[in-house]
Amino acid sequence: MSRAKQLADAIDAFVKGTKADGTWDSIKACCILAGWDSLDGCLVPLKGPAPTNNNFAEADYNRETGLVGDGSQTYLDTNRANDADPQDDKHVSAYISTVPSNAGTVYIASAGRNIVGSTSFFRGSVTTNWGVNRPSTASVSDVLNADLIGFAGMSRFQAANFLYRANGATTTSTAFPSGTPDPGDLFVMSDGSSYHSDARIAFYSIGESLDLAALDTRVSALITAIGAAI
Repeated sequence: MSRAKQLADAIDAFVKGTKADGTWDSIKACCILAGWDSLDGCLVPLKGPAPTNNNFAEADYNRETGLVGDGSQTYLDTNRANDADPQDDKHVSAYISTVPSNAGTVYIASAGRNIVGSTSFFRGSVTTNWGVNRPSTASVSDVLNADLIGFAGMSRFQAANFLYRANGATTTSTAFPSGTPDPGDLFVMSDGSSYHSDARIAFYSIGESLDLAALDTRVSALITAIGAAI
């Protein structure tokens, strides 16, 4: 079987699987940042708007493991606004191939990272911080997940709490209710300003709330299949 056929089959299985799980319709913006022949190829969206490339070069792209940031200037503007999805019906996710080398770096975030109404998960000095449409600058910190690898994401399906998933486990956070979403765009490997990341990311999705465990299963299988094809 050709490599192109294996890649096509992997993507087809992902789409069919998410449709069977009932998560496909909730995904409004999505890019598979691995598998393609070039940087331009990996920026063609599977669903939703194409991201805007800010300073990534061809050398930053790896077909098997995805796109790596430089920790200072490279990031993607997803062109999906943080308030495009309902306040209490929202998810973001990413597949992280390598963790960032420094603390205070972002996997995916809206403008400002932790301003009121923002959404983000990012790596602090000893914790990973999570928040979906914050009513304040507060975020949830999880010491166990400081160095995320693989699928990670958050989903808010009601005002009172949201779910976050990493390392194969889903946690319910009741630390704060939702706030009015900030209208800025969501970014991958940055908050669009002072925080950036040198992590390597192979997938991201944004949209309405969904089953994080089900999406984890499909994304992880997709990235494994891409690795086998390459």
